[in-house]
Amino acid sequence: MALSIFESRRKKRDQMVAIDLGSRITKAVHLQRRGNGFALLRYAMLDAPLFEKVLSVEMLTEHLQSVSQALEAKNLPTALTLGVNDILVRHVDMPMMPQDDMRAVLKLNSKIYLQQDLTGYVFDCHSSLPAKNAGKSNEPAQQGGQAKQKVLVAGAKKQVVDDLSAATKNAGLIPDHIVPSVIGPVNAFEKALPEVFAKEVIALVDIGFKASSISILHEGDLVLNRVVAIGGDRLTGGLAENMNISYAEAEGIKIGMAHEVQNVLDPLIVPLGRELRASIDFFEHRHDRPIAQVFVSGGSARSEFVLQTLQRELQLECKTWNPATTLELALPPQQAAEIEHVTPDLTVAIGAALTAL
Repeated sequence: MALSIFESRRKKRDQMVAIDLGSRITKAVHLQRRGNGFALLRYAMLDAPLFEKVLSVEMLTEHLQSVSQALEAKNLPTALTLGVNDILVRHVDMPMMPQDDMRAVLKLNSKIYLQQDLTGYVFDCHSSLPAKNAGKSNEPAQQGGQAKQKVLVAGAKKQVVDDLSAATKNAGLIPDHIVPSVIGPVNAFEKALPEVFAKEVIALVDIGFKASSISILHEGDLVLNRVVAIGGDRLTGGLAENMNISYAEAEGIKIGMAHEVQNVLDPLIVPLGRELRASIDFFEHRHDRPIAQVFVSGGSARSEFVLQTLQRELQLECKTWNPATTLELALPPQQAAEIEHVTPDLTVAIGAALTAL
């Protein structure tokens, strides 16, 4: 799914660095095109810089330089992700028109299509199913007899995009794409499990640090996406507070010994499960199609207890998946030994790289 609010639109790339700017950990990957597939050359996970409100271009430049050094990658095309606080992703019904025209229409008429004035924003669009085929909620879009299409729209402030681009250049990398973080798992899943992606109705849940996203795919189309303000930090922080232990100790218990603190951890996970269940109920009611299973990514997905609790709340099979399963692993020995453990954290970065490639 090509959805990037900044895109170089140059020739096909043979290599791509992708950087997922997380609120606690920045995750990055370096992918290379090899024949009909791709190779993972290196990954990096670095502490995100601490800041209160706005990350300056100077601070971001310094951080991206550290990422570049960790990847041993210089002067390479780079895709960066933007999270829910910096980018909007929304489905709208729009008249049939070329994609460039859609961007221009949204820039001039954001209040009509997105119900808010987004002056100073840049947009990108991805055409999906015609509105008449996309479910009951789209029936009004056919009024007046004008043909319309279902469009997934992404938008971000031009200043944010310009700052990211400037910092990337200053860090010795080439700004190539800026991708919504919620799109990363979708594109990674398409490559990892193409048959399931194309033929089933499934939900992708990515548990981030501060928030979690749910994306519902209907035979290859992203028909619903929602962000829930509950992430791994709330689970770990709540565990640390209740047990009077350090944050690091709580993180280790959450991943490796969660069953031993079930009475403490369970009430922290249940609200996330209920929010996700509400999104699933909404989709199933509006589209009259049951969701077959749920695929979970993100650092907390390494916890078997987290998966079991979500499965109980959602009343659907929940399982992890490997976003690197179709990638050739050309990693240094130490990273090759650790890759299986960290792949849930790299989902967004891998998906962003595949978007750009």
